[in-house]
Amino acid sequence: MAFGKRAAAAPSCDAAALARAHGVFNVLGGAWPLVSMRSFEWVFGPKEDEWLEQTVAGLLVAAGWSQLRAGDSAAGREHARRVGVGTAATLLAIDLIHVPRGRLRWTYLLDGAMEAAWLLAWWRTRERRADGRRR
Repeated sequence: MAFGKRAAAAPSCDAAALARAHGVFNVLGGAWPLVSMRSFEWVFGPKEDEWLEQTVAGLLVAAGWSQLRAGDSAAGREHARRVGVGTAATLLAIDLIHVPRGRLRWTYLLDGAMEAAWLLAWWRTRERRADGRRR
């Protein structure tokens, strides 16, 4: 019986660690163009509207901070999951749409691969609901 409880709790611990890791990734990724637009543009290409890049960067920092502060409760982990999945899915979609159109540099596919990895990680750490189904 105790083994079953520990096994059921494992995804929760993984989800909490994932929330922290993804939160750090989003905070650092968002802070990068705010701290050094020059190095960011060197990797990802020049931007016509720096204000727009700075807006997206600020939103990424806010999303990451929200994930970091979500807490280790089931509700906190679910909040971090929603923020993480929403952020990663949005960024992946933008990468996959605009790189082939030539609007974004190919290096955004590296970000796309990372966003896909975050989505996979969140999918793999889904917790079981009271009825036994995965969330």
